[in-house]
Amino acid sequence: MTIDAHQHFWHFDPVRDAWITDDMAVIRRDFLPADLEPILAQNGIDGCVAVQADQSEAETQFLINMARAYGFIRGVVGWVDLRADTLHERLAYYSTIDQVKGFRHVAQAEPHDFLSRPEVVNGIRQLAAFGFTYDILIYPNQLKAALHLVRAVPEVKFVIDHLAKPYIKKGEISRWSNFMAEIAKQPNVSCKLSGMVTEADWHSWSKKDFFPYLDVAFEHFGPDRLLFGSDWPVCLLAANYTQVKTLIEEYVLLWGDEVRAKVFGANAVAFYDL
Repeated sequence: MTIDAHQHFWHFDPVRDAWITDDMAVIRRDFLPADLEPILAQNGIDGCVAVQADQSEAETQFLINMARAYGFIRGVVGWVDLRADTLHERLAYYSTIDQVKGFRHVAQAEPHDFLSRPEVVNGIRQLAAFGFTYDILIYPNQLKAALHLVRAVPEVKFVIDHLAKPYIKKGEISRWSNFMAEIAKQPNVSCKLSGMVTEADWHSWSKKDFFPYLDVAFEHFGPDRLLFGSDWPVCLLAANYTQVKTLIEEYVLLWGDEVRAKVFGANAVAFYDL
């Protein structure tokens, strides 16, 4: 089974989705399963994981509804208030819904120490009792807090979204690489090969821009803890779906068919229990 481990759906709302600014005109509209289904088919992708983009349980329910209606959506990474007094009850509720595999918070929009705050760490720790995963969405300057988190909660399965958004456009790699190497020492952490094109120059990137960052990911996480994700439709700011998939495919080609099968499906199936 070939899986896209990271994409989004939304009914565009200019107030709620204020992060989609005027210079992102191409994604300032609705993106729904009927839009993605033919694209997945054209690219030989059997299924996908829908990931939250809004900080609300209404968003989680929206994604659950989409997954119930469209069989190719194999799992949902939703949102829940990790700091709420009612967290255990909410997790118990979501554990009854097969489509919900894990949770995420848009930590990149929070202070740099957000993921190391005790109330957040304690909330994420509660995911373990229900077998839920946690997606880490951060910028490189938040890697220190992420490292603290994954060390503090070894019982939860984590995945770093978008390689922690390295500064590809600036060509900065050393500090990011050092932290990624430390995070990868934790066997409970995987990494998504996703979201790279939007961290490069949107209009003039080339494949070679990404290879040093992919080298780091493969060196430290290895082929068993890397997951392909398109980050559709956000990727459309810099590349179409096929370009994003081809970029990773051409790199993985050097590793052979067995590794390709892991990165493009088997690892996602195992991580999210699809």
